[in-house]
Amino acid sequence: MTREVQITFDCADPGALAAFWAEALGYRIQAPPPGFETWEQALEAWGVPPERRNDASAVTDPEGSGARVFFQRVPEGKQVKNRVHLDLRAAPGLSGDERMKALEAEATRLIGHGATRLLRVEPEPPFVGGNIVMADPEGNEFCLD
Repeated sequence: MTREVQITFDCADPGALAAFWAEALGYRIQAPPPGFETWEQALEAWGVPPERRNDASAVTDPEGSGARVFFQRVPEGKQVKNRVHLDLRAAPGLSGDERMKALEAEATRLIGHGATRLLRVEPEPPFVGGNIVMADPEGNEFCLD
């Protein structure tokens, strides 16, 4: 039996981090529940106080096949390197200079949305295709692969 998977990020600003990852993954902010045009309307109707309205957010695959990504506010900041990270497949099927050029273009695009470039790993055939290690706006590492 297969299981549905949700990826969860602990973070300081769920709304902002959800917006970043929606852009990075080509996802959308999860739609509000039926009967509400916006999340603000839903949270107001449910009596959620304004200071708690950014406690959580989520993004979903518009095609419905990818995992939901959930962001939850936690009081502590990131302490050390991630033990698990996402690899964004930004250059599938490409190799060599063409691959690295595509990865560089995606790195530049994501820097424009708040990411930080950490490291470029050069291709070393046959096993290492090359990648770029990045961090999201809250310092969570991910790779452009």
